[in-house]
Amino acid sequence: MEYSKSIERLRKIMDELRDQCPWDKKQTIHTLQPQTLEEVYELSETIVDEDWQGLKEELGDLLLHIMFYSKIGSEQNQFTLDDVIEGICNKLINRHPHIYSNVKVENDNDVKQNWEKIKQQEGKKSILSGIPTGMPALIKALRLQEKTKKVGFEWENTAQVKNKVEEELAELYEAVEQNDAAEMENEMGDILFALINYARFINVDPERALEKTNRKFIRRFTKVEDMAAEQGKSLHDMTLWEMDALWNKVKAAESK
Repeated sequence: MEYSKSIERLRKIMDELRDQCPWDKKQTIHTLQPQTLEEVYELSETIVDEDWQGLKEELGDLLLHIMFYSKIGSEQNQFTLDDVIEGICNKLINRHPHIYSNVKVENDNDVKQNWEKIKQQEGKKSILSGIPTGMPALIKALRLQEKTKKVGFEWENTAQVKNKVEEELAELYEAVEQNDAAEMENEMGDILFALINYARFINVDPERALEKTNRKFIRRFTKVEDMAAEQGKSLHDMTLWEMDALWNKVKAAESK
């Protein structure tokens, strides 16, 4: 196969499917949206697993969705795939003046600051523009912190962030003691936001860290279920202490 012609081959297949396949004919940008989100999550999973073969396949699925939206956009006389590609090419050139013009930068932080300045020049009203309202809260908090950092709205060192975490935690405990439901929710949000900030300062990806813990919990709890079944027991009939004993056995086995 001549790979240089692959994109045209995919475009031709998309045209044929849209014209001939009953399912593809019915799709709209709205019916595709939940499927696109699913594809993005599947792509993310391959990244966490460092599954390169899976990553390649999921990128193909995502490319198909880009092609599909562009096909529908063309049918609605809104834009074409070429418009999409040309648009991102122009944006990349405009936002990298240190490569395509005479702007000088010292490091990647300078690049990020220039990026935000250019976005402001393009008509963005806030440095926080561009963060989707529907983005998962953990990732959104991280992006908010990353963006405000670019204009210097940032703690000076990790110790300050640690103190902030401890301060927010104390306020959460106080709200719990007062049994103030609204304040407990507020303070829980503050402590989570502070912990994400702390993770950023110690160079830990909080989304990746939490997902690894989720997977570890699933793995260990599933083994607890298996061990209980081997003993002829159901978790529904076991006490917390019995289940905790099995949990500790699973942990001990994993640490060997």
